[in-house]
Amino acid sequence: MSAEQRAVRLPRETSVLFGHAAAEQALLAAYRSGRVPHAWLIAGEPGIGKATLAYRFARFVLAHPHPEAEAVARASSLWVDPAHPVARRIAAQAEGNLLALERMVNDDTGRLYTVIRVEDVRRTVSFFGATAAGGQWRIALVDAVDDLNAASANALLKVLEEPPARSLLLLVSHAPGRELPTIRSRCRRLMLRPLAPDDVTRALAIATGGAEDDPDLAEAAAASGGSVGRALSWLEGDALLLRRQMLELMTQLPRPDPGLLHRLGDLLGGTDPRTLSTFMDLVNDWLSQRRAGLTSLARQARVAEVWERLNRAARDVDTYNLERKPLVFSTFAALAELACD
Repeated sequence: MSAEQRAVRLPRETSVLFGHAAAEQALLAAYRSGRVPHAWLIAGEPGIGKATLAYRFARFVLAHPHPEAEAVARASSLWVDPAHPVARRIAAQAEGNLLALERMVNDDTGRLYTVIRVEDVRRTVSFFGATAAGGQWRIALVDAVDDLNAASANALLKVLEEPPARSLLLLVSHAPGRELPTIRSRCRRLMLRPLAPDDVTRALAIATGGAEDDPDLAEAAAASGGSVGRALSWLEGDALLLRRQMLELMTQLPRPDPGLLHRLGDLLGGTDPRTLSTFMDLVNDWLSQRRAGLTSLARQARVAEVWERLNRAARDVDTYNLERKPLVFSTFAALAELACD
């Protein structure tokens, strides 16, 4: 399946969850107990399914608003039929009892704001102040708290300090431990771990509408580090082709094939703006592995010096729109020296 044919499903549209059964059971047990904490901090590395789990919990609670109900007692997971009215409204962003706080599009520039603005967070005051019909819950989902600035974080803190009855705040965090202590202390924390490659492959098949035996999906999963989000980035543009060429050249160190270096330089100089960052991600992964295998502090310092030099050169190439092929040759010359060290 080509990149153009893939239409990635968003977390609010995804009814399947992989690899986080224990976290799901913790949420289900807390809800079933009737003493569910009003705020949850769902933390872990980017792209591993945190927002998918948060939406899955919100969907379940809104579909089953009474924890003592028989359907809740019988449930073995937080799954809700995608045809359920609540699931359909959430997927269409039309569920009145769910407020999703995320970076909005700037109407002037057409781009996303760099932060979740304080005026958006303040919407939670009126949202939680309104009475939900039929004994329903009110749920605010913040994706992600990492995008809050000081003002918006303080606005959210006020809601956390005085939570209304039958309210839930689901906070997604990509940088565990970096959340404000005042926010973290008021939340029940769920820490999610990176996914196994097979789980990433299955999640990719669901997210893209592809087949689980698609070799591109398997390769992207293997390169993902357990992150579906990172795996999806490998499926964009020429990322996988670039990765294959890079890995082949790296196995040839300290004498990489000049012809393949030229082809890599041509690929890097193409129209896809993401190739440079992909190239440097692979270079930095190689350097990290190289440094981890060294015991000599002097040799570790040499790797660190090369890391700084190559990343500075890449930033200059990007900033000043310089020719990229020389960067390819100078980078592999530096890696070759380290491979001989």
